[in-house]
Amino acid sequence: MNIHVEKVKLIEWITKIQDSNTIEKLLKIRNETSKDWWSELSDEFEKNEIELGLGDLEQDITIDHLEAKKLYEKYL
Repeated sequence: MNIHVEKVKLIEWITKIQDSNTIEKLLKIRNETSKDWWSELSDEFEKNEIELGLGDLEQDITIDHLEAKKLYEKYL
């Protein structure tokens, strides 16, 4: 699939839409997909844990996937 070609086809299709409900649905999709996932995370836990993990990664402090999974099982 050539993404550029598909985008052009979508633009052409959108310019021909006359139904306001379809336009509203497209706007809703656009607004939902443009949300920054970072802002959806909780400050007290999720963001903090990610930042700690990135710091550990920079210092080459890592653990096995199974060990990490055990640490976070209680939150699932």
